[in-house]
Amino acid sequence: MPKVKTKSSAKKRFKLTGSGKIRRKHAYKSHILTKKETKRKRNLTKMGEVHESDVNRVKDMLRI
Repeated sequence: MPKVKTKSSAKKRFKLTGSGKIRRKHAYKSHILTKKETKRKRNLTKMGEVHESDVNRVKDMLRI
């Protein structure tokens, strides 16, 4: 059987922490930033965690 490959889209979007949690970037930070408040844009810059209901799906894409 051939090797199982990681989804390229997933490896670009998610990172695994040392404790095993999956980190992600927030959406809505790429354009149309003039109408968004500075505090909102600052908080969108920070990394977030993948929701517990999506963890298994993301791990399957990353082949963890």
